[in-house]
Amino acid sequence: MDSMQTKLLSSKPTNLHICHQFTNLCRIKTCAFPVRDDRSFKLVSHQNDSPASQNLIYLPQRRHRHAIATNAHSSAHTYIVDKCDSDQVHSITKQERVGVLLLNLGGPDNLDDVQPFLYNLFADPDIIRLPRLFKFLQKPLAKLISVLRASKSKEAYASIGGGSPLLRITNEQAEALKKALQEKQLHADIYVGMRYWHPFTEEAIDQIKKDHITKLVILPLYPQFSISTSGSSIRVLNDIFREDGYFEGLPISIIESWYQRDGYIKSMADLIQRELLSFPNSDEVMIFFSAHGVPVSYVEEAGDPYKAQMEDCISLIIHELKSRGVKNSHVLAYQSRVGPVQWLKPYTDELIVELGQQGVKSLLAVPISFVSEHIETLEEIDMEYKELALESGIEKWGRVPALNCTSSFISDLASLVIEALPTATAVARARNNNGNDKDESDIMQYVVKMLFGSVIAFFLLFFPRFLSLFRNSSL
Repeated sequence: MDSMQTKLLSSKPTNLHICHQFTNLCRIKTCAFPVRDDRSFKLVSHQNDSPASQNLIYLPQRRHRHAIATNAHSSAHTYIVDKCDSDQVHSITKQERVGVLLLNLGGPDNLDDVQPFLYNLFADPDIIRLPRLFKFLQKPLAKLISVLRASKSKEAYASIGGGSPLLRITNEQAEALKKALQEKQLHADIYVGMRYWHPFTEEAIDQIKKDHITKLVILPLYPQFSISTSGSSIRVLNDIFREDGYFEGLPISIIESWYQRDGYIKSMADLIQRELLSFPNSDEVMIFFSAHGVPVSYVEEAGDPYKAQMEDCISLIIHELKSRGVKNSHVLAYQSRVGPVQWLKPYTDELIVELGQQGVKSLLAVPISFVSEHIETLEEIDMEYKELALESGIEKWGRVPALNCTSSFISDLASLVIEALPTATAVARARNNNGNDKDESDIMQYVVKMLFGSVIAFFLLFFPRFLSLFRNSSL
């Protein structure tokens, strides 16, 4: 690529294991994307290492506005691709069979899937991190919480049609991306890997192997990076790549985040500007950005760049809107908090009430951390928050749709994939070492069987308030 300017720096992998307190009750902890010493990847970086950046391949772009120690895509120094000329693309397609793996959360297809979906969610050690001494309780505890929360979650999913639309929309995005890449003269196979429901990431990896992909781009469908979203999925992939001999020598590029891309920013501004026109007095409407929340400890103790990236993202969108003459006031809040710990503030529900008390009459909700419609947009925002807003004195309510398959958004994702291809670096399979986590010994398994009943009884008897926190919460 004649016009491409790039800098590649390798970084020595380090052994990072950062855990933080999730709740004092029952000594349950969450972990900020534990990354082991793994020499399978190289960094494309110009800044200090972030928790999730160890041993991975990234494509940097514009420098982050905030001084964050992160190697997130779009968060490092300039990586410029003026054009990807057709000759370069043709040379790639002639020599390689390119695959693109889209990563997402996943969701239950029907009401019967809700409880097992919740189980998979809470069985993730990046969601609930137990001390090593109590790791054997990970799955039993996930089972217990999922059963307690299933009823209310089923009600939420029933209200939007009986299941999550996330897989259908992600498949549509995959097909649209495939066509957009073809229009840019790149033929690639697109795969969808979900973290907590079918098709699981592991299923997508199996298909990639069957298709004999020779170069792979991994694209999480989360614009901003968080250890609880992209970080969890990348951890799973990292484990697979270390252990599976198929990936030894396979060039892979992992795009960590992409919220700063002009295509994404302009696509969001387009949707906001369009929805503002539906209000009778559009200049009086407050733009209400609502992002998925994370515990404060993720940011303050684990170094999660999510909050700073979100604030930077909002700043870029507002700057784009102002360049178009849109000067509405705006706020940012965080939704979907669960459990007894403190999450990023302000909380969406509390801020809606405050704005109503302050006399705000028109509110346009913008789901900023979601690129697809799902339970948190269709039920939490469209139903719960809309009702709360109207009860709080807000008279006019609107909501910007998720990007879904917006043509400008999909076209920019296609450009992102093409730009990532030159950074794909061959994976070197790591040797096993004594520092890796191992399965519990036979003795521990025996202890689990003997003590499981008594431990659960202990929870039920002495911590009923702890359990009720999950019974009254929904995804």
